[in-house]
Amino acid sequence: MTNEEILKKYWGYDSFRGIQREIIDSISSGHDTLGLMPTGGGKSLTFQVPALAKEGVCIVITPLVALMKDQVSHLRKKHIKASAIYSGMSGDDVLKTLENAVFGAVKLLYISPERLTSDLFMSKLRHMKVSFICVDEAHCISQWGYDFRPSYLTIANIRRELPGTPVLALTATATPEVIGDITEKLSVGRQFHIFRMSFERKNLSYIVRYADDKMQQLQHILGHISGSAIVYVRSRSRSKEIAEALVASGCDATFFHAGLDIAEKDIRQKQWQQGDKRIIVATNAFGMGIDKPDVRLVVHIDCPDSIEAYFQEAGRAGRDGKKAYAVLLYSRNDEAKLRKRIEDTYPPKDYIRKVYDHLAYFYQIAVGDGYHATFEFPVDRFCRTFKHFPVPLESALKILHRAGYIEYREEEEGKARVQFILERDELYRLKGNTADEDSMIEALLRNYSGLFNGYQYIDETLLAQETNMTLVQVYTVLKSLSMKKILDFIPQKRVPYIMYMQRREESSHLRIPPAIYEDLKQRFTLRINHIIAYVSSTDSCRSRMLLSYFGEKVKHHCGICDVCLANASRPVRKTTDDEAVIAVRQLLADGKPHHVSQLHTIPLPYPDIEKALQHLVDEETITDDDGYLTIRPK
Repeated sequence: MTNEEILKKYWGYDSFRGIQREIIDSISSGHDTLGLMPTGGGKSLTFQVPALAKEGVCIVITPLVALMKDQVSHLRKKHIKASAIYSGMSGDDVLKTLENAVFGAVKLLYISPERLTSDLFMSKLRHMKVSFICVDEAHCISQWGYDFRPSYLTIANIRRELPGTPVLALTATATPEVIGDITEKLSVGRQFHIFRMSFERKNLSYIVRYADDKMQQLQHILGHISGSAIVYVRSRSRSKEIAEALVASGCDATFFHAGLDIAEKDIRQKQWQQGDKRIIVATNAFGMGIDKPDVRLVVHIDCPDSIEAYFQEAGRAGRDGKKAYAVLLYSRNDEAKLRKRIEDTYPPKDYIRKVYDHLAYFYQIAVGDGYHATFEFPVDRFCRTFKHFPVPLESALKILHRAGYIEYREEEEGKARVQFILERDELYRLKGNTADEDSMIEALLRNYSGLFNGYQYIDETLLAQETNMTLVQVYTVLKSLSMKKILDFIPQKRVPYIMYMQRREESSHLRIPPAIYEDLKQRFTLRINHIIAYVSSTDSCRSRMLLSYFGEKVKHHCGICDVCLANASRPVRKTTDDEAVIAVRQLLADGKPHHVSQLHTIPLPYPDIEKALQHLVDEETITDDDGYLTIRPK
């Protein structure tokens, strides 16, 4: 079948949209390809369609376990052979999935980057016929990206194992610098074909609203803009707190964060997607892969720490092309909070060494021992024992991970466990259970032994197949049996793990190189500066600022952001060329380097500032060193 026939048969669409066809044609022709598509641009079709058209298996590398599970589920419902390998699967399940891929029973194999280096995967990979490799969220491979994942660097090893196999890299958030890094890290001496889709969203109104009482402002906004809404917050506790406050004020809301068990997440997500709940208050764990085009409003009640994160989350509004709003609430204290995130994300090196020592005390690892030792990491108990705060602790662990001393797996999924409380004879004498409860008891007894002697790990997907229930129903029935004191059910949960990648050494000998500390801290500081410049600006079109950040130059204003609407109501005053030149000179008068993002603080129309800047650079009055401006000494 042709790509168009596949699109029609499995997805029901008559034609591709945007740059989907160009990307598909490129990867189908065997070219290394980079696709830059905004949130909601239809990225998944650019690898799913050619995967079905080409012979062999497409390996899809993605860091989002929830997203890969969701996509595999949707594909299987369309009778497409898709499977996934991720942390938390049993060894038998991983082996079975890989062998299916070797024997041609899988067309799309989703895998998390952490699993790429396993000996089992590498040995099976050599026997697979791979059509192409898809790298989703490709910005994660770049140390200059906002969401760098060290495990993505191992993709280069896969390319060396499959030298003639093309790669498709996809991302919705990449600056020009990150684009260059992606192609460099993934290249094997071949030229990348790059396709860009405009990130402009003409139906989406970007608004920054200054508010000291953010809760009152949020309620006001929700009262004036109807339809489905997402409210983004920074912490798990805050998601629950804000949702409860909204419910108390009469709003129909629920909350979502990474700490909820899998079935509970599924329930809340479905309630919101199906319209049973109008508002979902969530951390950044929510939204990837969510197919809900009619979101009318996205509100950030807490300021994100990068333009990339904000643009991606705000972009979940209005995917149906109808008018939608992305509102960022900003108060006088937010700049100080953003600046503090720099120190929280890159704590002092002495603190990182202290965390390394405390890990050794916690697990009783002697100097010279511990190589490849793996431990479950109870964050709360560790913090209480050594008096750490969770945020800088997590940052220190990530830096130790990047430095190669430990592997910190923060999204490992512990499997659900069950133990019968009643004896076997009592179980058979039970009356009053529902048919689903009886079916679940039978399935447990048929598939697992030792349930009366202690906790046993269970596979909820297997139980769903055995009982003809959905995963949500399996969870609900097990909770019901637990409430009746028939069994004890411990749901799946996300369990962090620590693995020592080297033998423990004296913390004074730890080497944390500039590439994983000073350089990244500088880049993170720059991203903080950009988001502060964005919210502080009162004269520049929001849409133009965002597009400019991603290297897309547009000459027109959006006309629907808060700045454009405010300027439309003011009398137009022409800025003189001299006035703009003087303003730029005054900004740089202290002789220190200033990043270009600070130009947005000048209270003049930004096109006039850009023109003055170009004039001063051409006249060699100022220098532009990688975005840092300095006045040239006379």
